[in-house]
Amino acid sequence: MPEPPFSLELFTASDMAHFCQVDLKTIHNWADRGNIRHFRTKGRHLRFRRADIVEFLRRFGYPIPEAISTGRPKIIAVEEDPNALAALRRVLARRFDLSLFGDPLDALVAVGAAQPDALILDIGMPGIDGVRFLDRLAASDATAHIRTIVYSSHEDLREAAIGAGAAAFVTKGAVGELREALEALTGLG
Repeated sequence: MPEPPFSLELFTASDMAHFCQVDLKTIHNWADRGNIRHFRTKGRHLRFRRADIVEFLRRFGYPIPEAISTGRPKIIAVEEDPNALAALRRVLARRFDLSLFGDPLDALVAVGAAQPDALILDIGMPGIDGVRFLDRLAASDATAHIRTIVYSSHEDLREAAIGAGAAAFVTKGAVGELREALEALTGLG
């Protein structure tokens, strides 16, 4: 059977049924029961984001389909140090659609419009409370679905970051570990 055409941004209930090899009604039942994060369009059609699908498939032991594992997930990185931004670009730009920001306020504005698959955040940047930044992302309906990886040298903020909703904490400088965490989060690894 040929692969159906998939959007790399959002996936439909039919896409999910194909990935799980189940009936469309099963997908609707899973969504109604809260087994998989989703949202509905104005016309009440189910839509699923990449990271939500990856989380669901892994939780229930399904393989990650090629339609997800071959895409280029959108990533926004927030980091004040230009050298660290350059290192992130070198390591991540081939595999991800990467947008880099040195100013956290510019990034916060962009996050709502870009709807990335994941966000990389240095939680200890001067002039901003990184934990509050995470709280605000989680509190907004428009951004609550975005997974965040904290990339910071502030180990003392690890627990607070995870408590505020960060999917992972990677120590600054460990760009290989950061890439692996992003790949796992977005279904590439």
